Amino acid sequence: MLQNGYSSLAEVPKVSEKGVLEKASKQIFTQVVSNTPRRLRLRIAQLHRQPRQMQRLVTSLEAHPNVHQVKSNIHHGSILIHHDGKDGSLENVFSKLWDLGVIFEDITEGKSEAAAEISNAVVDLNKRVQRATNNVVDLRFLFPLTLGILSIRQLIIKGLQFEIIPWYVLAWYAFDSFLKLHALNGKPSTSE
Repeated sequence: MLQNGYSSLAEVPKVSEKGVLEKASKQIFTQVVSNTPRRLRLRIAQLHRQPRQMQRLVTSLEAHPNVHQVKSNIHHGSILIHHDGKDGSLENVFSKLWDLGVIFEDITEGKSEAAAEISNAVVDLNKRVQRATNNVVDLRFLFPLTLGILSIRQLIIKGLQFEIIPWYVLAWYAFDSFLKLHALNGKPSTSE
């Protein structure tokens, strides 16, 4: 049984129910990303990813008797909770989260869950490439460079033939992706 009186997570009120909406400004919208034995990963909604708010959650969870370790990543809104895995410990952790104002909802913010995971994986890969090259290059440079090299290879091997994936298509993608990934205002532009 959860400490706040609910016997299961299914009975915890959803955000759309009356009473919960009145306290919505105090609520932290969160999604369970993975729940494996002794480990729980949460993703905090973009709106609630302020350092002070995330640190308050981490500090409160670290003080919980069933929790061994808590790691957070503010940029991704991720909180990883290692708990003891004993009977009822996960329910107690969920109860503590509920007491802290955490509401479990789908927070993909317009993206499908798969798209959000792929986006996060690409961002993580980009950071690793930057670290490995001492910030000399990143994926925004390497991707168009690779397409440019493929277009030159295609031109040398096939010449100016109009076959499947001709060189000029690869060259256009290299040029277009470079422009989109290096937009002047810092946001990708749309070519519509």
